[in-house]
Amino acid sequence: MAQLISDRRDIDFVLHEQLGMVEHELFEDFNKKTVDLILAEARNLAVKEILPTQKLGDEEGCIFENGTVKVPESFQRAWELYREGEWLAMTDDPEVGGQGMPKLVGLAAIEYLVGANPSFMLYSAMTHGAAKLVEKFGNEEQKKLYMKKMFSGEWGGTMLLTEPEAGSDVGALTTSAKKNDDGTYSITGAKIFISAGEHDLVDNIIHPVLARIEGAPAGTKGISLFLVPKYKVNEDGSPGEFNNIVCTGIEHKMGIHGNATCSLSLGEKGQCTGTLLGEENKGMPEMFMMMNESRAFVGLQGFGVATASYMFALDYARTRIQGRHLMKSRDPEAKDVTIIEHPDVRRQLLNMKAMVEGMRSLLYFNAKCSDIVETTDDKEEKEKYSGMIELLTPIVKGYVTDKALEVCSHGVQVFGGYGYTREFPVEQLMRDSRIFMIYEGTNGIQAMDLLGRKLPMNKGKIFAEFLNAIKSVVAEAKNTEGLEKLAEKVEKAVLKLESTGEILGKRARSEKMMNAYSFAHPFLEVTGDVTMAWMLLWRAVVASPKLAKKAGSLEKEAVAAKAAKNKDAAYYAGQIKTAAFFINTLLPSTLGKMDAIVEGDTSVEDMPEASFGSK
Repeated sequence: MAQLISDRRDIDFVLHEQLGMVEHELFEDFNKKTVDLILAEARNLAVKEILPTQKLGDEEGCIFENGTVKVPESFQRAWELYREGEWLAMTDDPEVGGQGMPKLVGLAAIEYLVGANPSFMLYSAMTHGAAKLVEKFGNEEQKKLYMKKMFSGEWGGTMLLTEPEAGSDVGALTTSAKKNDDGTYSITGAKIFISAGEHDLVDNIIHPVLARIEGAPAGTKGISLFLVPKYKVNEDGSPGEFNNIVCTGIEHKMGIHGNATCSLSLGEKGQCTGTLLGEENKGMPEMFMMMNESRAFVGLQGFGVATASYMFALDYARTRIQGRHLMKSRDPEAKDVTIIEHPDVRRQLLNMKAMVEGMRSLLYFNAKCSDIVETTDDKEEKEKYSGMIELLTPIVKGYVTDKALEVCSHGVQVFGGYGYTREFPVEQLMRDSRIFMIYEGTNGIQAMDLLGRKLPMNKGKIFAEFLNAIKSVVAEAKNTEGLEKLAEKVEKAVLKLESTGEILGKRARSEKMMNAYSFAHPFLEVTGDVTMAWMLLWRAVVASPKLAKKAGSLEKEAVAAKAAKNKDAAYYAGQIKTAAFFINTLLPSTLGKMDAIVEGDTSVEDMPEASFGSK
């Protein structure tokens, strides 16, 4: 198998042709030459060092013994190289040990690493998210003790939210915090499903923990956030005595075997001490900063395995010879052809390509929005792009991971029977991809967030600006040769999404709320579909004039002749055909789904529980 996990040509297209860098003095060192070098280094690390750990990590898994967890042995060298390259904090401020890269560039680099091994990269993601909490909310002492060692990867991090009886309903947590005379807090409780909660890659693990201070209000209003290290930290910054955070077990899972998913007990066998991070009873809004970063990362995980599955499937389809060409199926003298010649295989590959490329543009656009927010001094622009990030978060996490599983399923199918075996990587990628729809807020919760919080946010202004961004690309496409009909179809879809959102939003604020939320996930799906159409049409708008220039015209024969001998022409032609495939063959079903949402069938809410089946 070719060691291809991402398409460098497509990465370059999105970075340099579709989106472009944010021009600002913060990013003046990151010209195209520098960016290309960064991506080349990221690819080398991913392919040569991290990708080999993917299968090994899946087969070995994590080992739990006497309260400690050992990660797969191959992860140790990969982690050291990852740390030495300072990849963990590449988009962070140099003052905290970062490299100050634009988030857009950092995302392009990390795409390779996540696609190579999402289990391995989860240790990094959890650490980074926890370190950002310290940077944002920590006092000077907390920053001095923890921040740089976490951003360097010398120490790890994670987040402790979920409890046995408080999963999605975080407000039901029972972990308690009792204030001590010295200003610290004694933490007591149990947490479950903690990714990277215990492992041997680092010397210490710093846990942001949600707990309720004695006497605090019930529900989420009474939750505070605490920093609780695995080992207490001495004044000189070295790890001290054990802080009685005990790993009581790890989960045996369908996928991501290389990442330790832990159950942790705090303070059961001795005092467990933490310090308040931020303000009392402000734990949930503080933790949401990490959760939003984590949700974006989960979307990246889904995309990472999807693009890897596509690249593997494409390579296999180009080399696997089986069956005669359909047009020569009755010719006994005809030779067998590679399976990419078969219509159904081509359909599946094009489906995968459309989703993967649409996902890449969406995730990169989301990262560029972050760069704009970070660099602009214009208050309205900052609010606009901050709102865009808020709106896109449930799409990035929810829709992308839903479709990633579909892409990985197509990957298995392209391999046929071999795809179902562990001999080829697509089997593992499909298993790994399933968790992304669940953790960091299930996709049902993402759908409820889109409908209940994001749709009406700022009196609907944010959703309107999202729709206007799509309409702007539609207007460009209408004036681009060869894209006029595609533009009309996307325009029809976005106008229908606008009216569907208005109808469903009103329903959600009425006595028909239960009906509205029974359609929350279908609404997330159609919003994601229209977003993919937007991204793919945008790509085609960029590609079309460049193809016309290279081929001399957009006539089918001229394009085919030029594409046969020019890689750029072939690439640009592929962008237009991919957009046409999605918009002409997949988007029509989205319109039907919107009709169903508007109609508002009441079966979900009316169905008696007993009618689901006998007990």
